Amino acid sequence: MKTPIDSGLIAEANQQASADLQADYDYLGALLSRRGVDIDVVTERARQFVVAVPSWGTGTGGTRFARFPGPGEPRNIFEKLEDCAVIQQLVRCTPRVSPHFPWDRVDDFSELRQHADALGLGFDAVNSNTFQDQPGQPLSYKYGSLSHTDPAVRDQAVAHNLECIEWGQILGAQALTVWVGDGSNFPGQSHFQRQLERYLESTRAIYDALPDAWQMFLEHKMFEPAFYSTVIQDWGTSVLCATELGEKARCLVDLGHHAPNVNIEMIVSRLIQFHKLAGFHFNDSKYGDDDLDSGSIHPYQQFLVFNELVDAEHRGQTGFSPAYMLDQSHNVTDPIESLMNSAEEVQRSYVKALLVDREALYTHQDGNDAMLATNTLKAAFNLDVSPILARARVLEGGAAQPIDVYRASGYRAEVDKRRPSSGQSGSGIV
Repeated sequence: MKTPIDSGLIAEANQQASADLQADYDYLGALLSRRGVDIDVVTERARQFVVAVPSWGTGTGGTRFARFPGPGEPRNIFEKLEDCAVIQQLVRCTPRVSPHFPWDRVDDFSELRQHADALGLGFDAVNSNTFQDQPGQPLSYKYGSLSHTDPAVRDQAVAHNLECIEWGQILGAQALTVWVGDGSNFPGQSHFQRQLERYLESTRAIYDALPDAWQMFLEHKMFEPAFYSTVIQDWGTSVLCATELGEKARCLVDLGHHAPNVNIEMIVSRLIQFHKLAGFHFNDSKYGDDDLDSGSIHPYQQFLVFNELVDAEHRGQTGFSPAYMLDQSHNVTDPIESLMNSAEEVQRSYVKALLVDREALYTHQDGNDAMLATNTLKAAFNLDVSPILARARVLEGGAAQPIDVYRASGYRAEVDKRRPSSGQSGSGIV
């Protein structure tokens, strides 16, 4: 397996940090022991946690106004995988990559899989793109794709999704994520019901082509690029469509795709209860679909989401197997650093949720003791579990301090020499 960062550098940095890490780990272990928690058991759970990296997240993002390229940006999926291998080597909880087509299309997908295998990476859900027109595309998605009024446009969009399934099979993926920007910008522009009927007709054609072991993830978003109405605008429409399609269709939750102040953790609970939770695109937001680094704005909300997820694990709920993925846009940071930081923050929320005293919480809930119930959650959230995360990384062969080792490696400067940039800025989120 190719390792982009010198393993000796990681070992040396870990050795230098070992005494402090052991002291912090022992201190936290003693504290948790008084609560009846074995820190080593929690660390083992942390070692098993996995969140996928988005291929598109390895490049510099942008806004509708501008995109400023960074040094050494990957120019193709092969170079994106090299950057993802750096992330995995250092944080050790990101062994899979979620590709996006046609951005990541190649001539030989078997070669791409071999390249990923050599880097110690696998592939997660594949993502289709019918929200942009591509060079040479016969028909435009300006007025929609899977719900377009023109059946020829719908057929084109369906065909692309079927291609994505075919490519995903070669890569070893087992899920297709479908997000469309279809909607309207003016009252009266679209017939709401007929538009959704066309969407369901198109997604039915895709669903019927799913391989046996595959799932179809329906992703909703309140607005953008459509600003008056969106076909799959919320979890309610998403779950109705997933139910209509069948058991293999489930709802993907992107933390930035909701109306402001929506109770996302309750949505998660509802989807779990009715066996329709596909998984997550983790990110954070201040105003809308900001795609900020996970946990950078609302870490408590992310913890509360994981509280519901860990509760489902604890209760052994049927059919519970969510896919965890990051989905972010990095405008002013090194994408590798942001993705490492975000993977750690998502893992942090998971570990903190593991520390919730479930039985005490259930007792307070059944007794209608609001104060002690909420304080039970806060008792877990307020703990600094960094020693557990660092210990898990070290035991898995990663870095106790990933960003420090990454910067010391000089990786970004090295790839900048062989990945020349155009030096031009432009508009566009991706």
